[in-house]
Amino acid sequence: MVVLPDHLHAVWTMPEDDADFATRWRLIKSAFSRSLTSGERVSDSRAAKGERGIWQRRYWEHTIRDQNDFTRHIDYIHVNPVKHGLVPRVMDWPYSSFHRMVKIGIYPEDWAGDVSNDGGDFGERP
Repeated sequence: MVVLPDHLHAVWTMPEDDADFATRWRLIKSAFSRSLTSGERVSDSRAAKGERGIWQRRYWEHTIRDQNDFTRHIDYIHVNPVKHGLVPRVMDWPYSSFHRMVKIGIYPEDWAGDVSNDGGDFGERP
């Protein structure tokens, strides 16, 4: 999981015969929103519906096809803070499961190096 200022990425293992992403996202967004003080800019349409201005309304889901697909998605979410110009290295972003994965030996601490000026795949595996 990686939490960014305007969005987040997560990879979930869903229970067997359960694909209710919408309810899970609603609960996560609601709990998080209630934990923050208000004050962000809210559009008129959001205000009319009682919504906050911190989350986008939609989400995208993707069913992982195989181990390669899983690896590519995990790499993508971990390099996303670099891709968005928030940090020069993956290890510099504190709001990421990358650090837990380093501790358990899945990634080296310097994985992807400094890719801020790479202009290409941002550390994603081909």
